[in-house]
Amino acid sequence: MPISPRIQARGIQLLLGGMMARVHKDLRFTDVPKHTESLQVETGAGPVACTVYRPPATTTGSLAPVYVNFHGGGFVVGRPEQDDHICRCIAATAGCVVINVDYAVAPQRPYPAPVTQAYDVTAWVAENGPANNWDGSRLAVGGHSAGANLTAAVCRTARDRGTFFPRLQILDSAPLDQLADPSTKLSRIAKPLLTPHLMRVFTAAYVLDPADRADPLVSPALADDLAGLPPALVITAENDRLRDEGDAYAKALDAAGVPVTHRVFEGVDHYFTHTGPVPAGKEAIELMANALRAALSA
Repeated sequence: MPISPRIQARGIQLLLGGMMARVHKDLRFTDVPKHTESLQVETGAGPVACTVYRPPATTTGSLAPVYVNFHGGGFVVGRPEQDDHICRCIAATAGCVVINVDYAVAPQRPYPAPVTQAYDVTAWVAENGPANNWDGSRLAVGGHSAGANLTAAVCRTARDRGTFFPRLQILDSAPLDQLADPSTKLSRIAKPLLTPHLMRVFTAAYVLDPADRADPLVSPALADDLAGLPPALVITAENDRLRDEGDAYAKALDAAGVPVTHRVFEGVDHYFTHTGPVPAGKEAIELMANALRAALSA
C-alpha cells in the first residue's frame, strides 16, 4: 500500500525541520545584534505567532517602516527561525522593523489556512503601526521558496480587496506553478536540491483538492491579470528547478506594467540564501536590504 502524502509530509517535517533551521556558519551575520520581541496576531485561520525584529535606535523621532517575512519549507516545514539571519540583517541595514511570521503548515493545516494567515497578519501589520512603533503605511512583504508563493498571494489579495498596497514584494526562489508536474521542471545540474518526489509530496500535502492547484492564490504564475500588483524584486537561482517559473513570472509582471527588478544568481541552487555559496547568499540578502531601503524610504 502506498504511503499517503500526509504521512510522507509528517516524516519530512521530522527529518528536515532541524536541517532547514541550520544556516551556513558564514551567513549567520553573528556581528549583527538581535533586537526582538514576540507578538501574536489573531487571524481568520487561528492565532499566529510572530517575531518582531527592531532596527537600531534612531534619533529622527519618526516611525520605522515595516517588512513582513514568510519563511520557506515547502508549505510543510514550519521553522521561521531559519530566516533569523535575513531578518536581523534587513532590520539593521534597511532600517525597518521586520515581522517574521510563523504561519500554519501542512499537512496539519493545508491550503487555504496559510494564505489566510499570511494575508491577515500583513493586513494587521498595515493597520496597527503606531501602537506597535512602526509605520504601517510604509510596508513591504517578501519570502523565500514557499514563503515567496505566500507573498504573491498576499499581494494579489490586497490588490483585489483594495486594502493596503505594499511598496515592494520580494520573491526569492518561488514555487509559482503548482499545476505542472515537477518532472517537467528541469535543473541545469544533475542532482539539484529539489527532487520531483519531494515537490509532489509538498504539493499533495498543501493542496488537498487538485482542482485548487490552478487557483492564482496557489499558482500565481497561472494568473492572467497581474496588472496593479506591487513592484517586485524577483530572485531566481540558475540551477534551481523553480528557476524557469520564476523567470517567467518576472517577465509576466513586467509585461503587465508592474515595476520589476529580476536577478538570476549564477551557479547556485534553491535555498542558496541559507546554505550558500556564501558570496552569492550575502549578495542576494544585500540586494533585498537595499531594495527595501529604497522602496520604504521613498
